[in-house]
Amino acid sequence: MSVKPLADKIRPTSIDDIVGQEHLFGPRGTIRAMLSRGRITNMIFSGPPGTGKTTAASIVAAASGMRLFRLNATTASLSDVKAVAEETKTMFGSEGVLLYLDEIQYFNRKQQQSLLEYLEDGRITLIASTTENPYFAIYNALISRSSVFEFKPVPPAACVRALRRAWELLNEGEGTSKTAPDALLLRLAECGGGDVRRSIGILENAYFLTDEALSEDTVKELTPSFTGNFDASGDVHYDMLSCLQKSIRGSDPDATVFYLAKILAGGDLLSVCRRLQVIASEDVGAAYPLAAVVTRACVESARDLGLPEAAIPLANAACLLATAPKSNAAHDAYFAALKDVEAGRGAEVPSHLQSPLFKGYKYPHAYPNHFVEQQYLPSDLKGKRYYEFGTSKTEQAAKAYYDFIRGKK
Repeated sequence: MSVKPLADKIRPTSIDDIVGQEHLFGPRGTIRAMLSRGRITNMIFSGPPGTGKTTAASIVAAASGMRLFRLNATTASLSDVKAVAEETKTMFGSEGVLLYLDEIQYFNRKQQQSLLEYLEDGRITLIASTTENPYFAIYNALISRSSVFEFKPVPPAACVRALRRAWELLNEGEGTSKTAPDALLLRLAECGGGDVRRSIGILENAYFLTDEALSEDTVKELTPSFTGNFDASGDVHYDMLSCLQKSIRGSDPDATVFYLAKILAGGDLLSVCRRLQVIASEDVGAAYPLAAVVTRACVESARDLGLPEAAIPLANAACLLATAPKSNAAHDAYFAALKDVEAGRGAEVPSHLQSPLFKGYKYPHAYPNHFVEQQYLPSDLKGKRYYEFGTSKTEQAAKAYYDFIRGKK
């Protein structure tokens, strides 16, 4: 006979009981506002494990009046999705069906595409969750038909509320009255690194090692010792990520590994993975294009390994970025172009670049050096320069080629 996990026993059934995610469920939270107005749309929940994605889906379903079905993409197939769609034909699904599809990144492109049919005709309202970057892991057509919400690691202070409920439930189930000071519950919450489920698992072990009152010694036995204070989703957290990026931008590998260690000690693997990938393109960029490739490989390795081993490939990527030549030329070029786009310039592209006939287009490969002068920018932006070559060896080599094919000295 299976025993229901403690984390499931204390799972919130109302918005007010959700811990963390104030930006989504707090007094001014986005999803709270949507539910209060009766607006239920397709949603994608992105964030690390144990941050309330499954709980939120259940609460949204209850508020909507729709029947909830749960599938996990690691084991589900298209036939399971079709079976859910069939439920809309029964009296139980007459108010609509809400499908919660966990780990949607494990559905391949074809499987994700197949969901569109049911979303388009309204038979299914989808809530999909992923621990990956949704813009990489989820088919664009699904993204465009959904609202994307980021679930952040739960702050330790907020997690204490869940731990207190769990402790009281254990007392009730065991017929005891063991006590636990909030200060020690906070220590257990910090150990979870923003993952409420993980913190509850640690607390459960602590409870059964406790006779009458949770002690400092018991907490020490069950939690690793981290130096310093790290709030996984507060100002300290974002300060540390900022320090990490500024240290890499400033080519200081020593400061880089310090801030990397401080962030990972707080258990926040996902934010580091995201930030390092941004840095590879924003701050290193064209000066060393392979940095983005190497960083991506290290990030994938880190995600597969999990902490603590994930620190090794991430340290490799961080030190590579800190010691690599720097350039923000591509970054600046993009935002300069974006200003013109937002100003409404360049609405009409040259006719020879437009399909289907491409009349007047000159095929560069048919010319010496695979280059021929012709207009690519819209006429109102003709001659505009967005990209300026940086001073790094790689960029200057690219500039030399750029000048050569145009006959410049």
